[in-house]
This record gives sequence, C-alpha cells and structure tokens, in this order.
Amino acid sequence: MSDQADVLAANAARGFAATCAAAWRTHLGPSVLGVYLIGSLAHGGFSRRYSDIDVAVITESGLTPADFDVMRTDAAKVSAELAAKLSIFWTDRTFAAGRFPPLDRADYLDHGSALIERERITPARPDLAEVRAYLTGKPFEGWSQGAAQFAALETLEPQSHKSYLRAHLYPARFVYSFMTGRMGSNDDAVEWLQDRAPPGLDVALIGQALDCRRAAADPDTLFPARTLLPRQVAACAALVAECEAEQP
Repeated sequence: MSDQADVLAANAARGFAATCAAAWRTHLGPSVLGVYLIGSLAHGGFSRRYSDIDVAVITESGLTPADFDVMRTDAAKVSAELAAKLSIFWTDRTFAAGRFPPLDRADYLDHGSALIERERITPARPDLAEVRAYLTGKPFEGWSQGAAQFAALETLEPQSHKSYLRAHLYPARFVYSFMTGRMGSNDDAVEWLQDRAPPGLDVALIGQALDCRRAAADPDTLFPARTLLPRQVAACAALVAECEAEQP
C-alpha cells in the first residue's frame, strides 16, 4: 500500500514539474535548452514524505536572480505544498555556471528525464576523481557536522525528521557514489553495500533507516541510534583515507 502511495505521489510530482517547466519556458523563452527531472523522480526511489523534487534547467547563459523569483512564484501558483519540495539545478550551455555539482551531472547523463528539450546538451562525464573530490568536500563536511549535532541531541523535533533520517541514509549514498562515480537511489545504494561495506560501517542500521523511509514513518524509533552516527562518519572517513593512500 505504501508503494502505491509513493507511485501516486511521484506521478503528482512529475505533473507538477511538467506544469512548472511549461510556465518557465514561457518566461525564459528561446534561451531554454532543456528542463529535466533528475534525482529520485528520474532514477527511482521517490518517497512521498522524504523526497525532494529535483529539476535541472539548462539555458543558453544560465539563470538570473530575477529568473529564480519568477520560477519560484510560478511553482507556488501550481502547488505551494510541492513548491516547498522543489530543488532547482541549473547551468548554461557549457555547464560552466550555476548549480550543477559533478554527481548531479552524472545523474543527468545517466537518468535525466526530459520535461522540455529543445537541444540535448551532453557535457563531459565527471570522472571518479572529480566525483570523489566533490563528495569529500562540502557534502562530507556537512554530513559529519550534522551527525555530531544529532548525536548530542536530547530530543528529536518534528522539523528535524527529514534531515535526521537522511543523516542515517547518507553513508550508503556516499560509499556507493564514492566507489562507482554514479548517482543511485537509496535502495540501490543499500543493496550495493550488502557485500561491499567498508569495515566499521553499520549496514543494518542503514537498512533500518531505509525501512523507515519506505514506510514514510517518523524516525523516532531510530533516535536511540543517534550516538552511532559518528561511527558511521569514521567508517567513511577511513574508506577515503584508504583510497587516498592507494593513489600512486
């Protein structure tokens, strides 16, 4: 039943994104090269409660702050509820500007689903070294800091449910992408980990978080495991150090 609810929510999110894309094309005009679904709506694993609606916008020369204001307003007119979940990735024809990190570029190349396409732009695929450099920068730093903060909490507030669950799921996504250079769903990442987990990583705990996400449940039952998050960070840090030591 929860699977069907997620399917219905994913369909609604796709319809929302398609309507937004049509409105954006009216505003942006011929500069639009393509608007695409990426993320869980493209590669699978959409959660009605926990997923964002990831949309990639590629134009001739990128987007301006004024463009964003109009696009956000258009989205809110379609659905204020879904607009709150909207995450816009954007760039220009050369993929030299905007917000389009290497891992999301790989996701676009592998899974991008066109809502509007005037011209298919094919940037260079980020190699494994580029993906690893990206992952071990701000994403790892942000997860590490968040894990430490969660580990020190006495109570878990409802507004932190999404970020707390993501903190438990992130090591699977991190290791999967760090080792493969690809973007995949939480389900793909956890399955990939089953016989490839680095030493010290608690895969069973990640599996519990995935079950919670699939059920669209509150993560309160996982709150006692908050003190284990720094161990998960340490296991991933050890993997990074090992791989760096193996470099010639």
